Amino acid sequence: MSSPSAFIPRATPVAALEQRLPAIIFLDVALEGSDAIDVIRSLGERGYAGVVQLISGSNIALLEDVARVGERHGLNMRAPLQKPFRAEALRHVISGLHFDRQPGGVDVSLDEAIANNWLELWYQPKIDLRTSTLAGAEGLIRCRHPVHGMLPPASFLDSGSEQAHAQLTEHVIAAALRDWNDAAELGVYLHTAVNTSIGALTNLQLPALIRENRPKSEKWPGLILEITENEVVKNVAFMHEIATQLRIYGITLAIDDFGEGFSSFARLRELPFAEVKLDISFVKGCGTDLKNAGICQAIINLAHHFGAVAVAEGIETAADLQAVHRMGCDLGQGFFLARPMPKANFLALLRQRELHPQVL
Repeated sequence: MSSPSAFIPRATPVAALEQRLPAIIFLDVALEGSDAIDVIRSLGERGYAGVVQLISGSNIALLEDVARVGERHGLNMRAPLQKPFRAEALRHVISGLHFDRQPGGVDVSLDEAIANNWLELWYQPKIDLRTSTLAGAEGLIRCRHPVHGMLPPASFLDSGSEQAHAQLTEHVIAAALRDWNDAAELGVYLHTAVNTSIGALTNLQLPALIRENRPKSEKWPGLILEITENEVVKNVAFMHEIATQLRIYGITLAIDDFGEGFSSFARLRELPFAEVKLDISFVKGCGTDLKNAGICQAIINLAHHFGAVAVAEGIETAADLQAVHRMGCDLGQGFFLARPMPKANFLALLRQRELHPQVL
């Protein structure tokens, strides 16, 4: 279990992180033989789930820029503390943590997050594995809490009323459609995907929502709604009906976490889905694990047999990337390729893409 907290002062090298990953790290900007950005990169590579509290005498503008870099690496960055500060400020930081839980384990009500407008849509690039270029993006919900900083979905998605989850889906779809216009202004026309659920599809007037918010550009490729395999097989007839109706508006269906539910292939044949996303549990290690590799290959072949695009998510190593590429997988996403990032960072990536079209 991680220790409760640790200071990363000026004299502590990045190598100290090899020994332990505490629940909270107090991080100075300038370190001996290193700096805060090096530490942030190291924490991001390790998938650190705790809290990073910047604490420095540097100007606040620099601290805020460092915090944004941390968020781009998927870290839970607290609002910076500028020296000098009172002991009460540290006590306030510590009091918000729950050391009897996993690092970063702060729960927030989904209803509260929606009511206070704390939700943001971050984007994780999807890469065409044949051409090594940017092919699309998945919109992933995040919560920017005013005290606890950026929270992962597990901190708020498991709570909330049925109405709140429907409102969340409405928020995500509307945001993704609006954000597409910002990318299009850069001359980039990406196919964007967002997650939803059968419950949300049942309780929302999706056709009206899409008619109101969809881009007017003829170059809009449509929107992909990702629904887990377990949910899809609960009511195939309903899913077929809603998927058919949504295709009228340029919305297609992707089956997420495919292979996890061991569903009947015959039943899935009834659905007009456009993508099949390999479950991360099979993608992880498929470069060395023959069983995982065999399952991935079978799912990719099945997707192609149905005329669908195969997407490998959760690619975290070069070996796994090379493996799914050899198998003929169409698209890939994961930390090895690119982490989820705020909209501003994603748009910055699209601007750079004009000069560097090869992203792998």
